[in-house]
Amino acid sequence: MPRLLLLLTGGTMLMTPGADSVLDSNLDSIGVQAGLTLRLDGQLDARDLVAEVPSLARIAQFDTRPLSPMDSANMQPADWVTMARLVHQEIGRYDGIVIVHGTDTMAYTASALSFILGPLSKPVVLTGSQKPITEVRTDARQNLIDAALVATLPVPEVVIVSGSRALRGVRATKRDAWGFTAFDSPNLPPLVELGIGVEIASQVRGACEMSAFDERIEPRVLAVRVFPGLDPDLLRGAIRSGVRGLVLEGYGTGTLPNLAGSLIPALEEARERGVPVVVVSQCLRGFVDLARYEGGVAAAAAGAISGGDMTVEAALAKMMIGLARYGAGDVLRAYFSSSVVGERDA
Repeated sequence: MPRLLLLLTGGTMLMTPGADSVLDSNLDSIGVQAGLTLRLDGQLDARDLVAEVPSLARIAQFDTRPLSPMDSANMQPADWVTMARLVHQEIGRYDGIVIVHGTDTMAYTASALSFILGPLSKPVVLTGSQKPITEVRTDARQNLIDAALVATLPVPEVVIVSGSRALRGVRATKRDAWGFTAFDSPNLPPLVELGIGVEIASQVRGACEMSAFDERIEPRVLAVRVFPGLDPDLLRGAIRSGVRGLVLEGYGTGTLPNLAGSLIPALEEARERGVPVVVVSQCLRGFVDLARYEGGVAAAAAGAISGGDMTVEAALAKMMIGLARYGAGDVLRAYFSSSVVGERDA
């Protein structure tokens, strides 16, 4: 029987209603119970998960470990490094690793783990839920079963399992706060479809010998969504305040304003100060082409780097790891232009 390591970082799956919550039988317009405050239950552990989902024992043998359980809104880059270090140390002893994680920042964590760890030899599967596992009607049980199953399959990548699908972690983004299909992978089909059967897609990456662990990360980066009226001085202020890297969510194919409210002088100042700027698209589907419109051409001339079809979560994580490992020069530009762990079309 496969042997899996189950890491518990918290999230809604391990939460229960707080003692001071007031349950209101009247549902509001979107079907949410008013006054329901969820908090992490320090008493919920792996034994409770197995008790709630006894079929897990039919999938694998589990070793478990808690990792400072928290609401994932409190997740920080240092927590990614701690998680990645443990995965790197332990993965050789197991057939796969399952990480229970809150959904709000799961795509950020999945992207960070992907870049910190690099190509993998075994599956590393993140999962969570929109409702606690102790509730009668919840997505937690199925997500946990699916995650355990995917962790036993030949899918040696960091993946997010939710809604009966396994998505490449570095391509995933949270799309829904209230539905059970919480995640999407806009520019890459699922790696595994978990229906009546289990279908593994052809784009799954092959197993690789893992590199030596490198914990370097530069958290002083900033993501800014471009919008009509964005004051370029705000960007300049961030650049002058010590930001080491900037991710801009541009319009459509990466277009930026270059006439009224032009951001181009701010990009030129960033280049002068050695602050790399990567442009991704606000659109869920599609990719950046800085040669398509004048605003993109001007951005590229000012030193902006195309993020291709990367998600903003992937671009931020790649910026943090790339800056720490390669600095802000041409090596970083080449790093962003290549696909390291399947985060963009080459």
